[in-house]
Amino acid sequence: MAAFQYIALNDKGREEKGTLEADSSRQARQILRDKGLSPLTVDVTREEKASNNFLTNLLKPSLSVRELALVTRQLATLIAAGLPVEEAILAVSKQSENPKTQAMLAALRSKVMEGYSLANSLAEYPRAFPNLYRATVAAGESAGHLDLVLNRLADFTESQHESRQRIQQAMVYPIILFVLTLAILAGLLGYVVPDIVKVFADTGQELPGLTIFIISLSDFVVNWGAAIVVLVIMLIVGAQRALQVPSIRLVWDRRLLHIWLVGKLSRGMNTAQFSSTLAILSASGVPLVDAMKISGQVLSNTWLQQKVSEATIKVSEGTSLHVALEQSGYFPPMMLHMIASGESSGELDEMLVRVSHHMQQDVEMIMGVLLSLFGPFMLLMMGGGVFVIVMAILLPIINLNQLVG
Repeated sequence: MAAFQYIALNDKGREEKGTLEADSSRQARQILRDKGLSPLTVDVTREEKASNNFLTNLLKPSLSVRELALVTRQLATLIAAGLPVEEAILAVSKQSENPKTQAMLAALRSKVMEGYSLANSLAEYPRAFPNLYRATVAAGESAGHLDLVLNRLADFTESQHESRQRIQQAMVYPIILFVLTLAILAGLLGYVVPDIVKVFADTGQELPGLTIFIISLSDFVVNWGAAIVVLVIMLIVGAQRALQVPSIRLVWDRRLLHIWLVGKLSRGMNTAQFSSTLAILSASGVPLVDAMKISGQVLSNTWLQQKVSEATIKVSEGTSLHVALEQSGYFPPMMLHMIASGESSGELDEMLVRVSHHMQQDVEMIMGVLLSLFGPFMLLMMGGGVFVIVMAILLPIINLNQLVG
């Protein structure tokens, strides 16, 4: 069966859009007529038409973290209730309000009904269901515990979503302050100071050094402000493109790990991601070496990715996990001790979950402290800048009054 997108008229003459499954376009039209609809167009969905090349995969639909967590939780609940996988997917597609998600789930159901496993069907949509997700589902299917694995995946994606939301919400206030500070200082230097300068120029008096400096800074902003903005944008775009080159990105990521505080944050976020991914894969029955390969791919730091790849080779040769990670020299001692304890007690999965939780808390604590300090720092910067400009304006006025007196 294939998934079809349709546009049809109901008995009131209004257009209705949706997706359905049928063996052919003719059967799809007949299904619509049986429902009392008059089909206008019935086409195979773009997902069914697509071929598996890079450009097509790039254009395939994706899911937000929130949508992925919701779909996963609903699938887990329905499968745990005893529904076959294809019926569970159909029920979830009907629950979705997003037409693209509905079409994607309908196409997934078609693949499952053709005899493909759920994991293989998910591989058709790599942007919506990443490597980690598909590998975990495959492990759940082979072990016969798909509902438990999906619940674990839902917990994982929900915690990711919540963590991202907390960081985004915490950054709103500092970003607003930063933009406001730049706007106020640029406005004062670009519009207020030049008008004041005209008044001073008519008096012919000798200006204080601070006033001369602010006037020079104002002239610079007026003459070169637009060019500086363009240059900054070009530098940002150029840096982003340069970081897409693997060799440059590798050097950058390695140096990033050695910068005070920034390196600790990067290491903490990456090790938390690695531990949680490894825990969920290992608990789902994926062999440790395969789990390490997949977990290494989810790291954002390419230098740490390389170190995990080296550790994976050592583990495949018989080295214990904590020793292999310790030899890289980039993983926190607390993490290594907890993994060693988990390996010796046979509770590696539980220890990896604890490591992930501990590292995530550590990162969130550091981020919270930095963001709480950033707000007052921006206020001081804005107040200090305004104070200096006001003093630069007031000093000539005070000097002029003294001369008149």
